[in-house]
Amino acid sequence: MYFLDAALAKQIVNRTMKIIGHNINVMNNHGVILGSGESHRIGEIHEGALLAISQQRTVEISRASEDTLQGVKAGINLPLHYKGDIIGVIGITGDPTELGHYGELLKMTAEIIVEQANSIEQAQWQYRQKEELIIDLIKSDGPFSAHQLNWASQLNINLDTPRVAAIIQVRADEEETSANSMLKQVLHLLENPSRGNLVAMTSMTELVILKPAFLDGKAWDAELESQRIDQLITRLPIELRSRLKVSLGHFFPKPQEINRSYQTALETLSIGSHMQPELSKYLYEDFSLLVLLSSLKGNWRGKELISPYQSLINADKNGQLSKTLSCYLQNFGDQQQCANTLFIHRNTLRYRLEKIETITGISTQQLDGLLQLYLGQVLLTQ
Repeated sequence: MYFLDAALAKQIVNRTMKIIGHNINVMNNHGVILGSGESHRIGEIHEGALLAISQQRTVEISRASEDTLQGVKAGINLPLHYKGDIIGVIGITGDPTELGHYGELLKMTAEIIVEQANSIEQAQWQYRQKEELIIDLIKSDGPFSAHQLNWASQLNINLDTPRVAAIIQVRADEEETSANSMLKQVLHLLENPSRGNLVAMTSMTELVILKPAFLDGKAWDAELESQRIDQLITRLPIELRSRLKVSLGHFFPKPQEINRSYQTALETLSIGSHMQPELSKYLYEDFSLLVLLSSLKGNWRGKELISPYQSLINADKNGQLSKTLSCYLQNFGDQQQCANTLFIHRNTLRYRLEKIETITGISTQQLDGLLQLYLGQVLLTQ
């Protein structure tokens, strides 16, 4: 059953008193005055409302009988209905003989206000539930739980739809409310039209989108999604584009792996923003190796992998050796090509490579050695 509260009662009083020049009282289903043009009466018991509720009819109170009831003045009291239940009473103060033609009009107005408020409340509840479900999905691992499936069913969301995660972030400044307002503009664009997107704000400056993966109805196409992101960005106000960053995660074919897609979008955003801060769009495909290696950072395996290259950086005061190694790696170990690129003699290159081997303890002539130096470089420069 729906219940009136003080805020809604006040809204009914304010809106209905604009229609007629009489005081309005709104009582709940226990006869307590929740809203009134005479604010001192709020909280009192209105016996005329109790009669209207118990007898389920309009009750008129004349001037002669107003003193016989508690908290009552002359007027009419009409039960308010919502979905067949009496949820309260609206009372109009004045001579009942002069108010008859107002009664049904104000009752209908009040019931419409209740209906609208409940619809808005229901929509807000559904939106909050959808956001909470999305956040739950991106944080949980493994198959969908029975709770998640039931939750989604209640919200008419099909969890079997293959999806990919994207993240949109608005750079915060001194006015965080400004960033949040801008993010809401983006959210509005994503939902109008929605194209099946599931969108949730994960913070005041960030939102996640779980996008249907098969835009063409057949297969995952990262390039097509990239074009959609470009189209979204062009729809945004110019002042927002410079503060916006978008990342698109990897597509995993099993719907229950959507949290992994979200993690790749998160890592792609972090790595892309660090390595190419001038860009506003980052795709997993462009940073896939770095994303896959990112889990090594901070644990003992990553530290061991980084150690040889870290030794080189520590010993290489002018950066000459690390620059040489980078060029050598970029040329896939082709010494002549590397020497040409650096404008040095091949013997000079050999000398530098020997120094690198001495410092790092890694052979630059073996694939696994070069691979370790390369991965160490990648991890250290993320």
